[in-house]
Amino acid sequence: MNLMHSLAYRAPAKMARRQFLGAAATVAALLPARSLWAEVSGASAVPAEIAAVSLDGKPVKLTGAEVKELRAALKGSVLLPADAAYDQARRVWNGSIDRHPALIVRCASREDIAHAVQFASAHSLLTAVKGGGHSLSGQSTCEGGLMIDLSSMRRVEVDRARRRARAEPGVLLVQVDSECQAAGLVTTLGTASDTGIAGLTLGGGLGRLMRKLGLSCDNVESFELVTADGKLRQANAKENPDLYWALRGGGGNFGIVTQFEYRLHPLAHPVLAGGRVYPFDQARTVIAAVGELAAGAPDDVYLDCGVFNSSGEGQLPKGRYVELEFVYGGDPKDGERFLATLDKIGKPLNDTIKAKPYMVAQNGPTGAAPRALPAGLGVYVRSGFIQTISGQFIDEMMHAFEHGPPWLNDIGFGPMGGQVARVAPTATAYWNRDAGFDLLMGASWVDHSQDEHNVAAMRDLWKVFEPLTRGYYVNTEPSAAESRVKATYGDNYARLVQIKDQYDPKNLFRLNANIRPSSHA
Repeated sequence: MNLMHSLAYRAPAKMARRQFLGAAATVAALLPARSLWAEVSGASAVPAEIAAVSLDGKPVKLTGAEVKELRAALKGSVLLPADAAYDQARRVWNGSIDRHPALIVRCASREDIAHAVQFASAHSLLTAVKGGGHSLSGQSTCEGGLMIDLSSMRRVEVDRARRRARAEPGVLLVQVDSECQAAGLVTTLGTASDTGIAGLTLGGGLGRLMRKLGLSCDNVESFELVTADGKLRQANAKENPDLYWALRGGGGNFGIVTQFEYRLHPLAHPVLAGGRVYPFDQARTVIAAVGELAAGAPDDVYLDCGVFNSSGEGQLPKGRYVELEFVYGGDPKDGERFLATLDKIGKPLNDTIKAKPYMVAQNGPTGAAPRALPAGLGVYVRSGFIQTISGQFIDEMMHAFEHGPPWLNDIGFGPMGGQVARVAPTATAYWNRDAGFDLLMGASWVDHSQDEHNVAAMRDLWKVFEPLTRGYYVNTEPSAAESRVKATYGDNYARLVQIKDQYDPKNLFRLNANIRPSSHA
């Protein structure tokens, strides 16, 4: 079940459902004296001292002179809590995450990223990296540390002849989809249009075309990144192949990617896509049937399923329902033949499956995609990989849903397999290629005074699913216990630690599904 199907606004009759000071001084010396100390337009005065937090959680003091030198080195800007733009910049999509970095570096170039990383390393600052800002897990911000904000770096270039796309780390997937489709091309991306490509891709990148084209990370030809030493590197099959291997599924553990180069594939025809919603009393039948169909489906088929709570807005009365989403990435006429098998499941309350442009299927509210939740709600998501949709699993799923709290949105599963499973688990850092399905449980609420309580309740609800899963999709939830991270990376974990030791031995990049270096084990 894709992520936004767990967090969707229920639209009527529609499918619901990432040494500096010396360098800065050199730059500053080339500027007029007034420029060195001048504040960025609209920025507040820099205090003599700024209280921050180190990597080990201890207080650290930054001097105003150091922050001014950082500001002078950037094409972008440095935001402090008194700055007008600070409050908006610190926020992420998940409204239950309310953290206040000591300073925010808003990067406008790869050089800015390098300066920010050098500054963070020189001061051993707790460091968060904000890409598109979707941040379900909240790890793209931090309390008292440094946020490196990449959200303004949104350039996309498509080379139609070479079938390649280059994208900066602040790009949202809808931008890549749009630029690629204008050239009749596509690559696997996620399932919510406002997701940032950086976190999505580094964590693996599950999407509606993955059974046909592989994961997002499988389609990356090369990365350009800044590692913890502040150096700019290329990572591909020939240059730094160890980093290239680790970045494809190893998350944000090894540096900040400044550019992704994706391999593209032809897709200019419409796709057969949409969803069906059924009465809740048919849930067990529908879930079992979808699980069986998805497991044996051709690569062109993406088919997921879940139970959800309707708020009563639109044409669906308030209550519980079961739904499925269907996308056929090949010729729609071929998809019609598979669609006939879905007709045997039962009569839906509504049906939006029809041929439509890929951009509509991927991103439009009347396509396969839902109208996503607005930013700012409290959100909690858990995920895990499962092998089969067994009777025991269906029993646990139904019991948890029926006894869950009212802010529980839904529980469901999405298909893996196809091309994802044909890549050897050791070929990239992404290990769980033999998983049958990705299980997802999501909740959302408005009242932030209930954040702590609601999160605790959802953690308790998830406990029944934990023994049924092996590893999890690292893009969906907060830091997990080391045992769960190891289950996620499997036999690749030891190699990932070795690469972490080489490129980030101090664990500067730790706000992620963290692979601890040997010195931190």
